Amino acid sequence: MTLKWMAVVIATVSLTLGVTGNVVTLAVNGGQLPLLVNLLALTSAGTAVVLAVVAELHDRLDNRVSALTDFLVGRLKEIEERTGDRNSGFVEGYLLSHGQDAAVVPFGRRGRGAAER
Repeated sequence: MTLKWMAVVIATVSLTLGVTGNVVTLAVNGGQLPLLVNLLALTSAGTAVVLAVVAELHDRLDNRVSALTDFLVGRLKEIEERTGDRNSGFVEGYLLSHGQDAAVVPFGRRGRGAAER
């Protein structure tokens, strides 16, 4: 049983016990349960309702994050399949035409002013 449904059951039971206790006390004595008992029943029911709402919101948020993750993974796979490595043929052709000892030129500025900047 999930947290949400346990909280709903607790709220229902505590409200039912509070109302039943007040009805029985009213029928027998003509009064009501002590204030502390009524406050305890209302507090536990209110807390359980808030807990159930928070648990439901957490489940919804978790489902949305999972759906978003699945969508992004699918989209990234689609992009990877569509693009591939388009430069691999160019690089291999370049290296074959210049021999295996082709110089690798690093990216960056060239010239005298490069070291000064």
